[in-house]
Amino acid sequence: MKKAVLSILGIFIGFSSMAQESFSIKEAVKYGITHHADVRNALVGRQDAEFQIDEIRQGGLPQINGQFSFTSNAIIPKQLLDATNFDPNAKEGDVVEFTFGVPWAGQAGIGINQLIFNAEWLVGLRAADTYRKLAEQGIVKSKTTVAENIIKAYYSVLVAEERNDLLALNIARIEELERTTAEMFKQGFVEQLDLSRLAVQKNNLVTELNKVNNLIELSYQLLKFQMGYSISNDIALTDNLKDQESQALVLVTQNVINPEDRIEYQLLGTNRELLEFNTERFQKGVLPSVSFSGSLGASHSGTKLNPFVNWFPSSSLSLGVNIPIFDSGLRKTKIERNRLDIIKLDNQAEMLRNSFELQNEQASISLRNGLASLEVQKRNMELANEIVRVTKIKYQEGVGSNLEVVNAENDLRQAQTNYFASLYDVLVAKVDLDKAHGTLITE
Repeated sequence: MKKAVLSILGIFIGFSSMAQESFSIKEAVKYGITHHADVRNALVGRQDAEFQIDEIRQGGLPQINGQFSFTSNAIIPKQLLDATNFDPNAKEGDVVEFTFGVPWAGQAGIGINQLIFNAEWLVGLRAADTYRKLAEQGIVKSKTTVAENIIKAYYSVLVAEERNDLLALNIARIEELERTTAEMFKQGFVEQLDLSRLAVQKNNLVTELNKVNNLIELSYQLLKFQMGYSISNDIALTDNLKDQESQALVLVTQNVINPEDRIEYQLLGTNRELLEFNTERFQKGVLPSVSFSGSLGASHSGTKLNPFVNWFPSSSLSLGVNIPIFDSGLRKTKIERNRLDIIKLDNQAEMLRNSFELQNEQASISLRNGLASLEVQKRNMELANEIVRVTKIKYQEGVGSNLEVVNAENDLRQAQTNYFASLYDVLVAKVDLDKAHGTLITE
């Protein structure tokens, strides 16, 4: 029986380990840019762009259509003719009634239309590669946004877990001190008030630990959401906070940025190319277009319902030339509006270049300030740890007060909170700086 229970437990543990995946930051980003809905939609947009390109190309290929109809003329129209056309002796004003048509008629045929020359269509074909590039850049933009959100969410989890570990150590230290103080209380060396202070301190730490545990759970949920990972499945993180801190400290101090490295700027340039193609399309609209059409068919008529007789073949071939002569200035207006759109894009490009410079400066300053603050907070945390150690020794030797120990513990907890806040600011500034230089993802 015991072996059976152990076997079942082993199976459950095996399933649990299979359901949980482990991710480094790079692996989390790689997973996210493959599975996130925004990226998948961008990939669908690329497929749609290919179909739109095919749609433009196919518009200039042969179009073949067939048609068939069979008509019952329930009331055959009649016409009146001057009777003198048939009888010279007829009186003036006499008319003769004629029925034109038969009760039954049919039509069947097939027709073909082929574009031979159209300058606007040729411009559309030339713009296909640019339109395809626009779709590809849309994918990169989606991946960049997803990667930024994943990295920041990953850092949130690491910081929260590190806070959780330190709070657990703080609680263990308070519990040890509580046991020592309880023994001293039994021997009459301390008061009940000392024990109460430690109990309050421990309760505060336990409450904060519960909050951090809830924050960890929420941070994991956010990370899985940003990755496009199933919320119900568990994940484990393989990167640690110390390695990320080391990477932030050895950042290359690069102040010059190249706008061409930013996907936002690339997208703007591609949209400008498409507007230029649009201008060319309007301009070439003044050129004649040439098309060919042909048809082959047969018509039917009869006084009785019999669709198998009285079919008369017909065929035609035609070459059509459409020559634009006057459009009341419509084409010129379209060209001018397109020119204004290009001017607006150029203005946006100038704003983007300035915003890139600003982002770079902000991220660089935030990183420098964050690193300086992190160094200070690290020293503060080390000093606070030392103060806690010394005050505990003094208290245990009877030369210090319990209140000093509690205050030292509070100072340590505040120093730890400040340290992790500074560390998270440094890591976020690192992400922002990578984004400013267009190096957040490399493919």
